[in-house]
Amino acid sequence: MATTTAVKTTRNYIKGEWVESKGKESQDVVNPASGEAIGKVTFSTSAEVDAAVQAARGAFQEWRSTPPMTRARYMFKLKNVLEERFDDCAKVCTTEVGKTLEESRGEVRRAIEVVEAMAGVPTLMKGQALEDIAAGLDCAVFRQPIGVFAAIAPFNFPFMVPLWFLPPAVATGNTFIVKPSEQVPLSQQLVFELLDEIGLPPGVVNLVNGGREVANALLAHPGINGVSFVGSTAVAKHVYAEAAKHGKRVQSLGGAKNFILVMPDAVLGPTVNALLGSCFGCAGQRCLAGSNIVAVGDIHDRLRDALIEKSKALKVGNGLDSSVQMGPLSSKAAKERVLRCIEAGVKEGAKLVLDGRSVKVPPHPGGFFVGPTVFDEVAPKMTIAKEEIFGPVVSILRAKDFDEAMKMAEDSPYANAGSIFTASGKCAREFGYRLPASMCGVNVGVAAPMAYFSFGGSRSSFMGDLKAHGGESVDFYTDRKVVSSRWL
Repeated sequence: MATTTAVKTTRNYIKGEWVESKGKESQDVVNPASGEAIGKVTFSTSAEVDAAVQAARGAFQEWRSTPPMTRARYMFKLKNVLEERFDDCAKVCTTEVGKTLEESRGEVRRAIEVVEAMAGVPTLMKGQALEDIAAGLDCAVFRQPIGVFAAIAPFNFPFMVPLWFLPPAVATGNTFIVKPSEQVPLSQQLVFELLDEIGLPPGVVNLVNGGREVANALLAHPGINGVSFVGSTAVAKHVYAEAAKHGKRVQSLGGAKNFILVMPDAVLGPTVNALLGSCFGCAGQRCLAGSNIVAVGDIHDRLRDALIEKSKALKVGNGLDSSVQMGPLSSKAAKERVLRCIEAGVKEGAKLVLDGRSVKVPPHPGGFFVGPTVFDEVAPKMTIAKEEIFGPVVSILRAKDFDEAMKMAEDSPYANAGSIFTASGKCAREFGYRLPASMCGVNVGVAAPMAYFSFGGSRSSFMGDLKAHGGESVDFYTDRKVVSSRWL
């Protein structure tokens, strides 16, 4: 279970060169399974942020005039080097964020799928045309890149999320800056090593490390045209407001409280298996995690008992161990926050039917482990039913019928994703029609769209107009120029 993390101290990548940061502030990068430091991240200075922006601006004009087919070929190159280093990428991800190797492999695969989708950019960027809109007058619409974009990435998917944004931005002709989470910067160090290998022109892609001050510098910098963000709702609102205040395009993906309805006619075995992955995959640290399970009608007791039985059997430990099914939380602070949420649920009167606080992983006494945790008899007004926990904690709520269950989801300020388990086409159709969340699953535990469909929620789960992935990402990173022509 030795790690393969090659990078011990982070560096910035600016104008095609690796640069040691001159910042005075730094912090350790910690393996959450052991609690031990595996590296150090140095926080960039404002001058270094500006250098990255100037590099990106300097590269923009030549890059935007590069033929789309040529830009697409870089996507093929990137896919190839990612495939070649696939296992290394997964191991670095597991080492710094704690998820299992299987989960990290899934994360790397999802990132590669975005790269693959953007290899089709010559088709995706095609515009529209119509002749004779008036006598002798023709009209054409061209998609044009806008300039410099930046991504401010979260801790929970350190490899994948920056690659939600970088491939579509670069493939459409923009230049790009990534600021990884300061908690988990090592995955992007490896990504940029691979980007360096494929020979992009200097300045097309840039990397700056740091915390809040670096993020705010990117939001305010006049040389940046747009920002993509993923994180908590509180920070997403700040990013949206600050970036918009400075005239930038923004897509800001926030938190979630996802509802899963289990109808009386659901097929119990496959449903419970799907719930395990949804609620406890990545230790619950994902915006698509199942948080509130609504047991409708008389399925409650059977569902609760089966879920407890299977949750108890999950093996918790170091994600580098192939037999482990759930890794640790990402940090000591994350563990402490989740423990406070569990205590709040107990105090509010929810019934703790599976307590993950006592889980022990003998080889790693310093790890940030919390086992699968299940609350029953949860009321919609309780804190654990309303607020995002971002950990392996699930609440079971009761509803007498479909309408009562739907009202719980409809009343939530969050609207990221939701699922229903049922054999009824009528219920499934009504669920998709009424659910406020933008990503909906039917007999699917994690309603994650593929890279060629849009990804993002609504209400307090998303701020902006155009979402990640697919055609909407191409819209976000391009402007539509309308040219009306008459030749005399």
